Amino acid sequence: MVVGAGMVGAACALYAARAGLEVILVDRGPVAGGTTGAGEGNLLVSDKEPGPELQLALLSARLWRELAGEGLAGAIEYEAKGGLVVASTPDALASLTDLAAGQRAAGVDTVSVDAHRLRDLEPHLAPGLAGGVLYPQDAQVMPALAAAHLVRASGARLEGGRTVTRILRGRDGAVRGVRTDRGDLLAPAVVNAAGTWGGDVAALAGVGLPVLPRRGFVLVTEPLPPRVRHKVYAADYVADVASDSAALQTSPVVEGTAAGPVLIGASRERVGFDRSLSLPALRALAAGATRLFPFLEHVRAMRTYLGFRPYLPDHLPAVGPDPRVPGLFHACGHEGAGIGLAPGTGLLIAQSLAGRSPELDLAPLRPDRFDDPEHPDRRAEEAAPWTR
Repeated sequence: MVVGAGMVGAACALYAARAGLEVILVDRGPVAGGTTGAGEGNLLVSDKEPGPELQLALLSARLWRELAGEGLAGAIEYEAKGGLVVASTPDALASLTDLAAGQRAAGVDTVSVDAHRLRDLEPHLAPGLAGGVLYPQDAQVMPALAAAHLVRASGARLEGGRTVTRILRGRDGAVRGVRTDRGDLLAPAVVNAAGTWGGDVAALAGVGLPVLPRRGFVLVTEPLPPRVRHKVYAADYVADVASDSAALQTSPVVEGTAAGPVLIGASRERVGFDRSLSLPALRALAAGATRLFPFLEHVRAMRTYLGFRPYLPDHLPAVGPDPRVPGLFHACGHEGAGIGLAPGTGLLIAQSLAGRSPELDLAPLRPDRFDDPEHPDRRAEEAAPWTR
């Protein structure tokens, strides 16, 4: 049983089915009806520091290429466009170069780009930048299409429009299915892939997982001829991703799409599930984008949308079995990287479900790590309790 039909849930269903398991996929809404449907579709290694998340990103990048090679590339709008990270000052370039060196040692392909070569890669980029780094492994998909095609390829029994109200457990404490508003669904294993609502699903099983929503907006321009060749973003984006601040943070992220519109991000703020429009956030996005690409000053923004990234306080997802509840698995808390990290997460969950050794060490991602009194984010919780 997979709870959550977003990209991560779809990938869990696909790889569990490929491991020979019968899969039920349950969601209170449609496929990609939550955070996935509000995503940009980024498949990135460039924004991750060396460590467990980067290893998961590299595994996922390989799996995305394999999925595209299975004939899905056109259907999911997979584009191996690469990412270009640019620095506006020599100090920012030095920090970016240091990050790239560590990433390269961890297996990432990186290419240093001198200031005079930036416009060879992106002719419409603003002049005067200090330099950048090209990441050939970065790619993009259309997230709603990709999730739908992964669900279809899994052959999972899809139970949409059913709200999970309880995780059913036997007398021995082990999982035996879920209760929904439309009756019980039985299974000996339940995967919590509920994204931003992953903490709520964990609570239905009687365990804690401090997932919080982190709101982000995206601006969408009118359709344009191809002008932005890569995913292009400023070097300070990486620091914003890793920040613990609840306040509004924006850093320019610009990319074209197969359909023509340019997508402009990225903003982050912790405001609960407040869906109200934020003009300060949108103005900051527009200003950052035009600093990178001045031609955008004369382009119309046609619409905006928002979503809630599932944020865990140490910026790592919860992936793997929950030792507190036999039969409960977690695959949530990926923050803004869930689209890119989904295949690797799905494969690791499937390997765990099938009793095989996971391809990566799951210890840094264990769901109960926040129960550890020595975990730094556990101490932070005790000092200032997390609230929704």
